[in-house]
Amino acid sequence: MNKILQVNEAIEVAQKLREQNKSIVLVGGFFDILHIGHIRFLQNAKKLGDYLFLFLEDDEASTKIKGENRPINSQRNRAIILASLSTVDFVVLLKKMTNNDNYDKIISQIQPTVIATTYPDPAIKHKIRQAKLVNGRVEYAIKRIHEYSTTKFANFIDKFNL
Repeated sequence: MNKILQVNEAIEVAQKLREQNKSIVLVGGFFDILHIGHIRFLQNAKKLGDYLFLFLEDDEASTKIKGENRPINSQRNRAIILASLSTVDFVVLLKKMTNNDNYDKIISQIQPTVIATTYPDPAIKHKIRQAKLVNGRVEYAIKRIHEYSTTKFANFIDKFNL
């Protein structure tokens, strides 16, 4: 089975897993330049359940949130890289997620047991609310490692015009 899924495919896979009493851990983000902070986060998140689903934001969202020079890697390339990791069971390609209602709808259909995040998380209130929608819980998988960030690496590379 392909590890890179469209939302409708992810909903079908999640339903089958729930029927088998398997737990689903959900993480999300951009994962533009993969670094050790991402790897540790994904490893720890995977330990929280049977299957790890990764919601991967699209390029438009990356540009809107991270700036005009982002993403560095396209959503498709990021998905291929993330799908190659043994800790990631499924990469779910998000498209045009413009508000919390869009996320809520998908989360209600995936029904994760756990929504894993980093500490601190500026969107923690939304994640707690979403977990409650599906009788799930939010777990901190890792404390943010400030010396490792894609933005920091991108700025460093840009400084040298590499």
